[in-house]
Amino acid sequence: MKKLFSLLIITLSLSFSICAKQVDTQDSNLYPRVQLETNLGTIVLELNRRKAPITVKNFISYVVKGEYNNTIFHRVVPGFVAQGGGYDTEFNERPLGDKIFNESGNGLKNDRMSIAMARMSDPHSAIRQFYFNLSDNNNLNPGRDWGYTVFGYVESGEEVIEKIAQSETHYSSEFGSADVPVKPIVIKVATLLPQS
Repeated sequence: MKKLFSLLIITLSLSFSICAKQVDTQDSNLYPRVQLETNLGTIVLELNRRKAPITVKNFISYVVKGEYNNTIFHRVVPGFVAQGGGYDTEFNERPLGDKIFNESGNGLKNDRMSIAMARMSDPHSAIRQFYFNLSDNNNLNPGRDWGYTVFGYVESGEEVIEKIAQSETHYSSEFGSADVPVKPIVIKVATLLPQS
C-alpha cells in the first residue's frame, strides 16, 4: 500500500511538472508578441525584452496565467492614455503580484501607440496595470524624476486603440472614478503568440 501511495505521489508530481513545463514564456525571445482579443477588435503587441526585461517578464507572466482575460479598460482619457488590466467587468480588482523595478530609463519613450506600466507615486510600484499612450506623452518619460516604463509597441490593431480612445466615458459611482467607459471595453483573451 505504501509503495502504491508513493507511486501515486511520484506520478502526480511528474504530471504537475510536465504541465508547468508546457507553458513557454519564451524567455530567450527578445521581442515576444502578445495578442489582446477585445470586444472592439484584436491588438497585437511587440514587447521589448532587451530594453525592459523585468517588465516584459512580469507582463507575460500575467498573460500566460490568463490573468488579463476578462479584464477591462477602466480609464480612458482621449489624447492621453487608455489604462487597463487591473479589474474585471464587475470592477473587482484582480489578484496582485509583486511590485516590480522601474525600467523607465531604458530609452523607450511614451510615444503614441506604445504600451507602458501604470504605477502609483512610488516609482517602483507597478504591478499588473498597463496603459496605451494615445499621443506622445513626453511628460511620462524620465527626467529629474522616474518616468513610466515603456515595454513595447502596438504592432497591429491601431484602429482598435483608436476606437478605445473615442469611447464615451463618465464618472462611475460604482467604480468611484471618472474617465470610465460607459460601455465596458473588455480584454476577452490575452495570448502569448508562438515564436516566429
